[in-house]
Amino acid sequence: MAPIYLKRATLTPRSGASEVHDTVTEILEDIEASGDDKALEYAKRFDRYEGPIILSQADIDAAADLVPDNVKADIGFSHDNVRRFAEAQKKSLGPLEIEIVPGLTAGQKIIPVDSVGCYIPAGRYSHIASAIMTVTTARVAGCRHIAACSPPRPGIGVAPAIAYAASVCGADKIIAMGGVQGLAVMAFGLFGLPKANMLVGPGNQFVAEAKRILFGRVGIDMIAGPTDSLILADDTADYKIVAADLVGQAEHGYNSPVWLVSSDRHLAEKVMELVPRLIATLPDLNQDNATKAWQNYAEVILCSDRDEMAAVSDQYAPEHLTVQAADLDWWLGRLSCYGSLFLGEETTVAFGDKASGTNHVLPTSRAATYTGGLSVHKYMKIVTWQRSTLEGAKPIAEATARISRLEGMEAHARTADIRLAKFFPQETFDLTIGE
Repeated sequence: MAPIYLKRATLTPRSGASEVHDTVTEILEDIEASGDDKALEYAKRFDRYEGPIILSQADIDAAADLVPDNVKADIGFSHDNVRRFAEAQKKSLGPLEIEIVPGLTAGQKIIPVDSVGCYIPAGRYSHIASAIMTVTTARVAGCRHIAACSPPRPGIGVAPAIAYAASVCGADKIIAMGGVQGLAVMAFGLFGLPKANMLVGPGNQFVAEAKRILFGRVGIDMIAGPTDSLILADDTADYKIVAADLVGQAEHGYNSPVWLVSSDRHLAEKVMELVPRLIATLPDLNQDNATKAWQNYAEVILCSDRDEMAAVSDQYAPEHLTVQAADLDWWLGRLSCYGSLFLGEETTVAFGDKASGTNHVLPTSRAATYTGGLSVHKYMKIVTWQRSTLEGAKPIAEATARISRLEGMEAHARTADIRLAKFFPQETFDLTIGE
């Protein structure tokens, strides 16, 4: 049978989206033209902050003193897990060398991006984990300079735990500036910073649009929309855990979609009944976000079997994909479109978001159909090289000359001709296009 929607979304994450392109373009152009002073002006306007922009070591030490020891231990635990996973990822990619034809050798080198800028959100929530995820992976990759910026709080500055985490994970400079202006500082190399070659990290619609506009001048991890999550649950799932996991992701924001795909109508209906009750127990801000997300963006889909469930999941290509169903190995082998996969009720999206080691900067809005999330590999350039003997160059030059002429690129062909004439003056080559 075709999937049955027990609950349909009334809106999509793009519904009612503000037209932010012109605003972001104006801010970026203003700051690029006028430099530090204009960035400070925007910081005063949007961040309502007039303190130091680049944190000194004394500022970082003072922030660290405000972080409780148990929080420092948790940050250290998460950092170690993310670092270990990133180090293992790095080992999976390396240089190579191969003799393509006798005498012609080609290879690849892995070169880390020189300078990166990490954006750490701190608006609705202080995303301590984003400091760990973005800075740690850049440090493991071997980036020479890592800047981290985060929106300061009026009269306070960067959240102490964020400043501490960014420092522990290896940030060279920490910038007390948020939004478009923070990205501009890193991209344009203001306040004595090197220009960032790459910008990474999650953020609101203004941050996402700034990354979109700057892309090409700098690299980016991805253009992210609101976070989204999908749970696949069969009749073996615990409806209380399923409901709690849906609410856990809905609290991200009013437009954060959560989806349940199930082959068990009874479970799906129990989850739909329980979710509003769980939301009602949250603190006010979290409750407001989760209520709007559940009412307007959530969907519950009933499928006939696991094959249909998997097909629906791949169509949605969620950022976070949780499987609470029998035969986890089958799902691991079958599913192909997701940012990060969580197999079994013993793990959950929040584990990956905060402390388990995999990265939480992931593709949203169906981008998982073509890309994965932030990893140590994103900070590393795979470049190629080649070297040849005279004999190795001969067949390559012949083929290059003929293909180039077939394409109409005579100057290309002549770069091959001149080498054949120099290297093999006694030989005659047919470098014309055959009939």
